[in-house]
Amino acid sequence: MLSEISKQNLPRPFLKWAGGKSRLIQQYIPYFPSYFKNYYEPFLGGGAVFFYLHERQQTKAILTDINAELINTYLCVKNNVDELISLLKEHEYQHSKDYYYRMRTTTERSELKKAARLIYLNKTCFNGLYRENSKGEFNVPMGRYKKPHICDVSSLSLASVALQSAEIEVRSFEEVLNYATAQDFVYFDPPYYPVSTTSNFTSYSRYNFNQNEQIRLRDVFVELAERGVKVMLSNSDTSFIRNIYKEFNIHTISAVRAINSNAKKRGKITEVLVTSYSLKDDC
Repeated sequence: MLSEISKQNLPRPFLKWAGGKSRLIQQYIPYFPSYFKNYYEPFLGGGAVFFYLHERQQTKAILTDINAELINTYLCVKNNVDELISLLKEHEYQHSKDYYYRMRTTTERSELKKAARLIYLNKTCFNGLYRENSKGEFNVPMGRYKKPHICDVSSLSLASVALQSAEIEVRSFEEVLNYATAQDFVYFDPPYYPVSTTSNFTSYSRYNFNQNEQIRLRDVFVELAERGVKVMLSNSDTSFIRNIYKEFNIHTISAVRAINSNAKKRGKITEVLVTSYSLKDDC
């Protein structure tokens, strides 16, 4: 029985990621479809939903993101995890403030070194925040960690095993329309629509995800739903998001905002989970 399996032996995200869903999975469980053929996640990020579903559904997964650095890292974890671990151990040994800022401006050529660099920066930067400037350069300051866990051998190894059955590619979210068919499950976790003018963080890469992008995503959601695809989307709890998805099932989720320059503005908030299907119709 799944309840008897130790959580220590289950795959989990190997990256910290702004908006990651690890802490929300328990609230999402009642809304996951009970059955689907293939699983698509077009905004991969930390992959928490994929790792959760992998052990429970054992279906084919297609994991994509527009962030080429991120996708390269997943591919290296999948295909070359032992070599990647060796590089991370070296980063862990070398870590210091000077080393961090030197690595932040370093351009690696090999795919493995690029992946190790991304994981190293992810584990040591401020709040695990991935952000690029207009030139595609990582520009997050170093976090205040006394002893960051840079090389998590167990997490990387378990993730590598889970990823063996997944297809991993660089794709924009619209491309899911070329693949998903009836009875497949698509989960969208886009950059959230800002809840205020002071929380306008809509891009984890050089590509902005503005209001027009949110509407384009809604249109993709609608087309998939019309095909009979089971679609789920998470986003901020705003009147704009509720309005553009008003024809679908909207569920309220309690979350914690962890990233804000003002510590007083961190804390409990609500988010929405939108589904194209109702639980009574899911079979």
